[in-house]
Amino acid sequence: MEKWLKRRDKEQISQEKIEALVDAKLKALLAEMGKTKAGQTASAEDDSLTPKQTEYALSLVYQLRGEYELAIPPSALTVKDLNRLIAYPKFKNKGILVNLVKKG
Repeated sequence: MEKWLKRRDKEQISQEKIEALVDAKLKALLAEMGKTKAGQTASAEDDSLTPKQTEYALSLVYQLRGEYELAIPPSALTVKDLNRLIAYPKFKNKGILVNLVKKG
């Protein structure tokens, strides 16, 4: 068994080296977490639609043609907008459309 396992002489690591290593790891982790949180927030709200989703969103807006019309280009619609458009016929909640109008 001793053939496969080699024993290393343990060298002493100074407290300063340990603290420097821990600080460097913490800074790297915090930087990564900051990027992830910012990226998640931006992508959650600004996911653009696929062409098929855009067509569906336009068909939902077309159903509202008597009351509302699309004031932005269809390419500016987001997943969040599509979800609101889908929810309106289901719940008949005018607040959903008010939120869309506020956004633009």
